[in-house]
Amino acid sequence: MSFSIAVSGKGGTGKTTIAGLILKELLGEGRKPVLVIDADHDGNLAQVLGIEEGKTVGEVVEELQEKVSQFPPGFSKDQWLEARLQEVMVEEKGFDFLSMGRGEGPGCYCYVNSVLRRIMDTVTRDYPYILMDNAAGMEHLSRRTTRDVDVLLVVSDHSMKGVKSAARIAELAKELDLKIGRIGLLINRAPGEVDRRLMKEAEGAGLEILGVIPEDEEIAQYDLEGRSLLELPGGNAALKQVRGFLEKVLIN
Repeated sequence: MSFSIAVSGKGGTGKTTIAGLILKELLGEGRKPVLVIDADHDGNLAQVLGIEEGKTVGEVVEELQEKVSQFPPGFSKDQWLEARLQEVMVEEKGFDFLSMGRGEGPGCYCYVNSVLRRIMDTVTRDYPYILMDNAAGMEHLSRRTTRDVDVLLVVSDHSMKGVKSAARIAELAKELDLKIGRIGLLINRAPGEVDRRLMKEAEGAGLEILGVIPEDEEIAQYDLEGRSLLELPGGNAALKQVRGFLEKVLIN
């Protein structure tokens, strides 16, 4: 049975960086293979991981729409789609990567969302660990692309706006009655101790703080140099905190 972690949060909080650090730690602990899904249609998780993205699921969906009229009677669109998804899967050491991208032309993400739900229901069964970097904000919840996950990790920066946004995301997840095992907050880029006002805000919203990631110059340098976070040394301060978070949530 798969163990799944979905990473969410408002734009600019560093959620994609956190997803990269989580993958680094999962691989370091031998928890693999991992299916990594970049479900943010404006995402850059491939860049953070230092891999070539290749075709996106959105592009495969557009290809299907162009070719469907040419399919012979009785030909299964689902079988074609599943085969093409396997072809566009980027296979790396210890993990496979899928980028959702965008489909159906400018501004429309609806059909890609339905494909993502199908992937989560079928393809993911072959992996013991699933890691999904979601779109910023709450769209992925209202469209129910984040469902049946063990941990929804909501990332905030060290700001009141960030924590309040995280609280709204967590509340919406509860209102929609999604099948989420555990919802928690991770405060990213903290300049030392977390301000007590932020702690009080999170507590008042019923948000469990699962981790605090310090401001990290090494990660900032990796970003400037375009280096993969998977190359970070194990002693990196932010990575150590992610390790602590995973110890709280992972089922051994």
